[in-house]
Amino acid sequence: MNTPLIQLENISKRFGNLDVLKGINLSIYQGEILVIIGKSGTGKSVLLKHIIGLVQPDSGRIYIQGELLEELPSAKIKSYQKLLSYMFQENALFDYMTIYDNIALPLIENPDVIPSRIREKVFILMERLGLRGIENKFPAQLSGGMRKRVALARALITDPKLVLFDEPTTGLDPVRKRKVHEMITEYKEHFGFTAVIVSHDIPNIFNIAQRIAMLKDGGILFEGTKEDVFKSHGKILNDFEMGKEI
Repeated sequence: MNTPLIQLENISKRFGNLDVLKGINLSIYQGEILVIIGKSGTGKSVLLKHIIGLVQPDSGRIYIQGELLEELPSAKIKSYQKLLSYMFQENALFDYMTIYDNIALPLIENPDVIPSRIREKVFILMERLGLRGIENKFPAQLSGGMRKRVALARALITDPKLVLFDEPTTGLDPVRKRKVHEMITEYKEHFGFTAVIVSHDIPNIFNIAQRIAMLKDGGILFEGTKEDVFKSHGKILNDFEMGKEI
């Protein structure tokens, strides 16, 4: 297999007396949809924040396309971080800002983006995502599914190579959950980004997963293709879906 886009090696993280991550080993490959599952409190969101650089590990190493992150010059680290985008669990849209301003925000905050290009770029993306006509509305005026799409638009406005999704279907009914999964798959193919999705939406999330990693007790219980995981860990997945201890 090719060199991973991102590789986590023996990553550990403690908060106070709580060991959240204990020697995590995980690979993320270019162009895939990797789904990370696990019960609440297993460290899924903390793991995502290590990938995006919001949290630093207490020990362990992170490699970016085979290069050790801690040895990279600051300019290269900044370039790497610009290739990442994060879609928060509750969308994190600003209620006092219009839909246009919410989507444009990452560009406005980026000094490298020419201001005259922002409006053009935002409207092109809104057109591609079927959002034209709502640019002057506010988040509270939209349905939950539409707010998810706006949040995804904001995540994609910087042309990221990797998008991290933290529980993207939280609070949605089964029909809207399926639509969000379909949206991620469709736009992943359309825009060509790599997707890492933290989810407990079992078994629906498996419809779009290409590889699966399961967190338990601060470690990776298993990692592999969807087919391999079902063959070797089918009972564990069934127990997880039924809410049993694993």
